[in-house]
Amino acid sequence: MDGTILIADDDRSIRTVLTQALTRAGCRVHATGSLQQLLKWVEEGRGDLVVTDVMMPDGNGIDTIPAIRRARPEMPVIVISAQNTIVTAIRATEAAAFDYLPKPFDLPDLLSRSREALSRRPRKADLSVDESKIAIPTPAGREPEIPLIGHAAPMQALFRLVAKVLNADLPVMVTGQAGVGKTTIAKSLHELSERSASPLVVLTPADGDSASLARALQDSRGGTLLVENPAGFDPAAQTRLLALLEQSDGADDAPRLVSTAGPDPQSDMDEGRLRADLFYRLAGATIAVPPLGSRRDDIPALAKHLMARAAAQGLAERPLSDAVLSELRSLDYPGNVRQLENLLRRLALTGSGPVTPEELRDLPGQPPQQAPSDSRPAAPRGTGNPGQLSASVADHLQRYFDLHGDELPPPGLYERVLREIEVPLLEIALDATGGNQLKCAELLGINRNTLRKKLSDLNIQVTRRRRVM
Repeated sequence: MDGTILIADDDRSIRTVLTQALTRAGCRVHATGSLQQLLKWVEEGRGDLVVTDVMMPDGNGIDTIPAIRRARPEMPVIVISAQNTIVTAIRATEAAAFDYLPKPFDLPDLLSRSREALSRRPRKADLSVDESKIAIPTPAGREPEIPLIGHAAPMQALFRLVAKVLNADLPVMVTGQAGVGKTTIAKSLHELSERSASPLVVLTPADGDSASLARALQDSRGGTLLVENPAGFDPAAQTRLLALLEQSDGADDAPRLVSTAGPDPQSDMDEGRLRADLFYRLAGATIAVPPLGSRRDDIPALAKHLMARAAAQGLAERPLSDAVLSELRSLDYPGNVRQLENLLRRLALTGSGPVTPEELRDLPGQPPQQAPSDSRPAAPRGTGNPGQLSASVADHLQRYFDLHGDELPPPGLYERVLREIEVPLLEIALDATGGNQLKCAELLGINRNTLRKKLSDLNIQVTRRRRVM
């Protein structure tokens, strides 16, 4: 890798690590803790690539991109940030950043993206940026408070996809398990878009009569029509909805279509619950929201956010210690983010002062804490006799069924359970082998090509496991 890289980060340790790594890779590096100094270097003609943090003592790295582009239109910018929210990802995309990485990031990943940025020449169409889009438009003139946070790879991939389709002129279907936040994602596609000042109208299966459908379409003109669970509409309502949508095609004020669905809308269509023509009308692009179990590293930050939100709504403000956050991270969440939020609200309602690990273990629905059968100390959670795995899985599945009360879980349970087990198995095996796919395949006892296909199908990111905080 050859080139001069300008680094701006207020954390001296990150500047040191990046400088050493990029220098070893063959680059020349200038590092600073000031955006003003960074911009001075750019205007002097120094550097071939900028790597900048967002929150700096003298400004915002994303807000500096237009000035960099005016001085050096060909200069690629990689944004790194501990502000792991969907808003940060969208602002970086709208500002025409070459790439965006959340902290903590994998050092080999940053080196790879830096190498790509240095080797690619920007197209002429990429050499201008609309500065009005960098500030996310909202009716109140401020950034929306949307609880979409996460540095885990699945969420970052989701953030990037949302940023790409945010203002695209095509319908979007948001899919995922119950409780993952599909409606929140769907609403963010309106609230963060150029249509945010226009109406957002939500349609549910209860609104399937002709009058409700027609009124929703009329009220959403110029804005967004959000169709919740189209497979839940009865066949006649699906026919009426499709006819109304086709009538509005081509109208200047036709609403943008966003919908939500379960984790496998294709099966809804194949099994006759969803009209094929309505599915294709709504699914111009598909955004799959990952289950909470596939992004456990996000649970501590998410828990703090949800507990703070509960306090802001008048519930008790209860601090979460590192021990409690570790315990929260280890729990099962068949109900996903919704289950985590309900758990935290219950804690805020039933106690005061700092939350203790014992409170978590005593909550309804959590695995009972059994005393060991002999004098040996109890094994830490998840490290018992391998022969007990079947019993643990059975307990988890029973809790999942119990969460649905008298209702059955959504169809497709068999494949969903296998996928829930397969993803953490592959991720833990990759961590144990340092990201070495050959060793991982040998550990699992499968062919390397089979492993590669599974990683690709399950969207599991593979990098060497050295991380930069």
